[in-house]
Amino acid sequence: MLRLLNTSAPLGSFSNLGMPADVAGGLSDLLGLPQGMILVTGPTGSGKSTTLYSSLHKLRSPSVNIVTVEDPVEYVLPGINQVHVNTKTGLTFATCLRSLLRQDPNIIMVGEIRDKETAEIAMKAAQTGHLVLSTLHTNDSVSAIVRLLDLGIPGFMISSSVTGVVAQRLVRKLCSCHAMQPASPEFQARIAQAGGLKPSSTMAVPIGCGLCDQTGYKGRLGIYELLRFDDSTRTVIRTTGNMDQIRNTARSNGMRLMQEDAVEKLRDGLTTLEEILRAVPFETTPYLECAKCGQSILPSFKLCPYCGTKCASESDSPSTRQHGSTSTVVLN
Repeated sequence: MLRLLNTSAPLGSFSNLGMPADVAGGLSDLLGLPQGMILVTGPTGSGKSTTLYSSLHKLRSPSVNIVTVEDPVEYVLPGINQVHVNTKTGLTFATCLRSLLRQDPNIIMVGEIRDKETAEIAMKAAQTGHLVLSTLHTNDSVSAIVRLLDLGIPGFMISSSVTGVVAQRLVRKLCSCHAMQPASPEFQARIAQAGGLKPSSTMAVPIGCGLCDQTGYKGRLGIYELLRFDDSTRTVIRTTGNMDQIRNTARSNGMRLMQEDAVEKLRDGLTTLEEILRAVPFETTPYLECAKCGQSILPSFKLCPYCGTKCASESDSPSTRQHGSTSTVVLN
């Protein structure tokens, strides 16, 4: 088994990875904090290591002490102290972290949080003035909190240590030989079922050429969502830890789901519907549509954040529109 990595991938900007401007800006703000923990989640092969190394490349400086603990070391970056875990000799994530904390590091990158001991040490490091970056294997950003709770980490420690969670997937990017065609009714119906609010008039179709080996795809593109911790999110984590409540609170504060980022990249002709349905988890999310400005907002909103129109409750609203399996309550 050979794992081939493009060594220049983490040396570019976040936008080169396919990260939208709002996620890239939010992640840059989190990286600018003096302490805290940033988690990157996703399945194996979803680009988590590349995102972490891109963050380290953005942070590295001769005046900053950056130490990584990995299994194995995948990218070699000059100016960073990198440690390879060896469980046979007792050099585990936990033992490495204990030793590293005595060396006064500014930034610590842990390859993966696998057990309670590693999670507790990393959390304490984030609380004592260090910026900690790590990964978890979860389906989305909110599931990372539930995973930490399942490991036995108290909710108050999670809320005081974690500053943000990035969830991501990788999809194949269309080659330049692709063609734009009028969207078929089947394509529009599938976008509506996938959560697309506005029907697309065109769709990208892979063609195939010598540059892409007749596949129609060249390179890969990231699909992202960013959960930033604020006071309301921390309160829910400390009190209940309910997954749905955390997600609804985050959505009310402006978080975009991965499926929304995927549908946007689909409309821009960067990938195909088959690719995002293969890689991105989709779920039916209820939303409201403002009758004045046409923007989509969450049901928990009292006012439209775009035009300020007051939201009518579902019982008071005389009309309800159906988009696939999702009901849309019209605002007054």
